[in-house]
Amino acid sequence: MQLTVNGEKQQVPDGLSVGGLLAHLSVDREKVAVEVDRQVVPKAQYEEKKLSSGAQVEIVQFVGGG
Repeated sequence: MQLTVNGEKQQVPDGLSVGGLLAHLSVDREKVAVEVDRQVVPKAQYEEKKLSSGAQVEIVQFVGGG
């Protein structure tokens, strides 16, 4: 299926959850926040929130600094 991830169209396997997408993209789920179609997805729902073709996904990575 095709998703838009951080503004870029990407082909990913069908039926992925948010957690599955993060694994597919090799993203550390503990260091990100995810929004699907303009709604924040709580970390506790990453495995149950299924993505559909055409979804708009924003993945924001936390960056430390000082």
